[in-house]
Amino acid sequence: MPQRQPKRGRLWLNDGSCIRLRPEYPGHVWAYDFVEERTHDGRKFRILTIIDEASRECLALVVSRQLRHEDVLAALADLFIERGPPAHIRSDNGSEFIATAVQTWLGQIGVKTLYIAPGSPWENGYNESFNGSLRDELLNGEIFYSLAEARVLIEAWRRHYNTVRPHSSLGYRPPAPEAATPPLPASGSASLHLRPAMAAETTMH
Repeated sequence: MPQRQPKRGRLWLNDGSCIRLRPEYPGHVWAYDFVEERTHDGRKFRILTIIDEASRECLALVVSRQLRHEDVLAALADLFIERGPPAHIRSDNGSEFIATAVQTWLGQIGVKTLYIAPGSPWENGYNESFNGSLRDELLNGEIFYSLAEARVLIEAWRRHYNTVRPHSSLGYRPPAPEAATPPLPASGSASLHLRPAMAAETTMH
């Protein structure tokens, strides 16, 4: 019989790339990534997806034609104010995530960054799985005639994903049941639940 190997405790390499870190509780490890889609006119837009790996909750879906590191910082700042910062945040080595301003700001707050090895999306498996669900359950079946429509439908899907959709890894329960999240208004207008800037653009379109 081979000798039992001891558990490894190291979490990342000296270059900051992630080896492995399993989420142990909500707020322990967040992950973020980008998904790309197009409106009906063929113009591209991007979606910043931010999830909590332990609870499987989708914390934010930020939709815009372009998303730079400043937009990443703004999205994180909103979530940190609302929920408090996580212990770790996992991402690939995209320029928006490794920007000096992002790393410096996270370091000042005390959030440790976990960068996956280049060409190793499986190291960000929770987020990759979520992005696949987003594409399979929404993006592949919808025609978005405007960016405003995309924002409304994507936000509505996020709320359904969090409060209604069962997750096998959670015993077929949603990560944030309706009791913990205000329901959508009777009119079904998801724009009322977006950030003020997004809601304003929705009404303009």
